[in-house]
Amino acid sequence: MKVIQILPELNSGGVERGTLELGKYLVQQGHDSVIISNGGRMVEQLEKEGSRHITLPVHRKSPSSLLKVRALRKLLALEKPDILHLRSRLPAWIAWLAWRKMDAQARPRLLTTVHGFNSVNAYSQIMTRGEVIICVSESVKDYVTTNYSSVPEGKCVVIHRGVDPGQYVYGAQPDQNWLDQWHHDFAETKGKRLLTLPGRITRLKGHSDFLQILAKLPESYHGLIAGGAHAKKAEYLEQIKAEVASLGIEQKITFTGHRNDLMQILSISDIVFSLTQQPESFGRTTLEALCLGKPVIGYDHGGVGEILDELFPEGKISLGNLSGIQERITNWETQRPIPRRNNPFTLDSMLSKTVKLYESLSLKR
Repeated sequence: MKVIQILPELNSGGVERGTLELGKYLVQQGHDSVIISNGGRMVEQLEKEGSRHITLPVHRKSPSSLLKVRALRKLLALEKPDILHLRSRLPAWIAWLAWRKMDAQARPRLLTTVHGFNSVNAYSQIMTRGEVIICVSESVKDYVTTNYSSVPEGKCVVIHRGVDPGQYVYGAQPDQNWLDQWHHDFAETKGKRLLTLPGRITRLKGHSDFLQILAKLPESYHGLIAGGAHAKKAEYLEQIKAEVASLGIEQKITFTGHRNDLMQILSISDIVFSLTQQPESFGRTTLEALCLGKPVIGYDHGGVGEILDELFPEGKISLGNLSGIQERITNWETQRPIPRRNNPFTLDSMLSKTVKLYESLSLKR
């Protein structure tokens, strides 16, 4: 098969990483992988792994982007892909407008992936226009079928995202050099029970809940906020730091800023948290921590609830139940439960299910 995936850019992010992972897998399976985007720093890796990149400015949220419809239609006619996979709203509009005017017998089969809970409107509805809609969790499938009544449930296929168990090894610990550097940089964490809230610093991540929990725990606990803040979130970061001061827990909390070694940070953590105030479509960081064998306490909604159901139901807690979280942490001091090892959310499962779906659609032509 020849598969074309289309997305805005290739700089960073979960969608982008998944696109590269799928491209690499397609090439390994003997298929032809093409990715269309405006480019970015991940293109070099993409091409090294055997995919071909075509640069097209499909990223600008502007009416002028619709001028790319004709160019894309010509490109699709030239490339003759078997599958066209749409991964983001703006490129999806351009691609769908190009695809619908092509000969129905010659055009590629059309898939979309709904990666998150986008606002419900006509603009977002484009992600339901695929002949098949891939949903990254049962929660996302429920969101699609609930909010877009014209979409039949049978059109949605759930393919959970996944991680590579060869990279996130159960029980793995960082090497001594990393530990020495960590304790040099963050000496205040040595000998403490580390509670980690990972993720970029945004209002929805539950930082205030995390700080209130930490404030009521003994000095033997230390909190890590492992993630950076975009320049646009600087004011919010200052609000969090002001709350730290008002709670008097300056000595019990560390802001790591953006890190490229989150896996190692998760592996030295005693408990990892997912306290998002709104449900996440999947919850990859939660899965990564559990794959390392680390207990996660998370609000029981969205994809995080699904992952905890499967691997660590002991970590589920109702939204905003701070006293329940504190009680659970205290109870685990003597006997902390451990996550299951039989993780069904693997990278190989995600990739093989996606390619099998491509193959089944291609055969139905």
